[in-house]
Amino acid sequence: MSNSSTDLGKESVGKLLFKLATPAIIAQLVNVLYNIVDRIFIGRMVGGDMAMAGVGVAFPIILIISAFSALVGMGGAPLAAIKMGEQDNDSAEKIMSNSFSVLMILAAVLTVGFLVFKEPILWAFGASEATIGYALDYLGIYLIGTVFVQIALGMNPYINTQGFAKVGMMTVTIGAIINIVLDPILIFGLNMGVKGAALATITAQAVSAIWVLRFLYGKKSVLKIRKKYLKPDMKIVGQILALGVAPFIMQATESLVLVSLNSQLQKYGGDLAVGSMTIMSSIMQIILLPNMGLTQGAQPIISYNYGAKQMDRVKQTFKLCLMLCLTYTVTMWAALMIAPQVFVGVFNNDPALMEITTWSIRIYFAGIFIFGIQSACQQTFLALGQAKISLLLALLRKIILLVPLIFILPMFIENQLFAVFLAEPIADIVAALTTITCFMIFYKKTLSVIDSSDSKSIKEDAIKTN
Repeated sequence: MSNSSTDLGKESVGKLLFKLATPAIIAQLVNVLYNIVDRIFIGRMVGGDMAMAGVGVAFPIILIISAFSALVGMGGAPLAAIKMGEQDNDSAEKIMSNSFSVLMILAAVLTVGFLVFKEPILWAFGASEATIGYALDYLGIYLIGTVFVQIALGMNPYINTQGFAKVGMMTVTIGAIINIVLDPILIFGLNMGVKGAALATITAQAVSAIWVLRFLYGKKSVLKIRKKYLKPDMKIVGQILALGVAPFIMQATESLVLVSLNSQLQKYGGDLAVGSMTIMSSIMQIILLPNMGLTQGAQPIISYNYGAKQMDRVKQTFKLCLMLCLTYTVTMWAALMIAPQVFVGVFNNDPALMEITTWSIRIYFAGIFIFGIQSACQQTFLALGQAKISLLLALLRKIILLVPLIFILPMFIENQLFAVFLAEPIADIVAALTTITCFMIFYKKTLSVIDSSDSKSIKEDAIKTN
């Protein structure tokens, strides 16, 4: 690999994971701030509880936009890394350049589509007379920056997959700092309210997008966006989308989950229950995004060594990633069970909202301790190019289990609000156990077989040499 700072095929796996995952985790921790800092400031506006609920109603659309960047970025980056492991950088550049073109097309379609239909979509997503104005104000500004979101989130994985994790971290860090600085100025200083929060976010995303493009067109990047490869090749695009479907569904279905939750919570608990879900979705990001940073740090190592047929290094990386992911989610689970009010207090101090959110956290997050296993296994499937398995597991937790349970459980449990929140831990535990089983079967049938065949080939070559 022609990257003097990081040799994914030779350096110690532990050192590599630390080198790549630490900036990725920091980037995701900063990304947590990026995504929730608006809600922290909005929650302290006059009428902050309804403004919080309004932004919560708009949030599924924001997740859908981010999901499309994941479709292309997280679908193409592992393929590019595998090609780099095969010493085929030209094909890797074709994949990256095609990804950029597809992201631009998606940005145009998403911007126009959501601007035209945003109001009926928001009503369908659980808006009320008290929250629709806040949701429209926030989304009307945010959608203008869709192109910046696609570039910043969709192309940054190509920086990380080359081993430039610190550069990838700076993409998020620069944007987050700008967002944090601009939020109080625009929300309170210029009295723009939720419009100011949205403007701060898209300004930050624009700067991040410029940072990403400057690097990928620059001299330090191993892979370059090439003009000759910008015309979409349907075969390459098909491969990118096939692998990217799993992370896309993981994020897009989070939108479907929030819509389902908001509609049921509005029905059984009103605007306060929807507001509590906005806070809990922010806490969920605090748990999931750093975990994602860890798996993103492991992805280039696994993908590169899988392409280079160094299966021992693939296995070492996975085991270390699994241990760290599980430790993190168990720790966060314990903190939420012991002191949920500490997390709620970050966002809002309204007594009624504090009471319902503190109660619901212990139900909603009861199964999150096991999620570290699922994220490590599922992202390893993705890093190995196993699109179909990763897609099935992504569908299982949210579409097959969680969404139906949100509507079914209230039919059988007297406390219907409790039943809605209970759907999450049931889905988490069942999906994690299924993912573990699938990975053990795959590990035994595929990785071990490849490892054995490579060892046999090495022995035969040694005999021929002698």
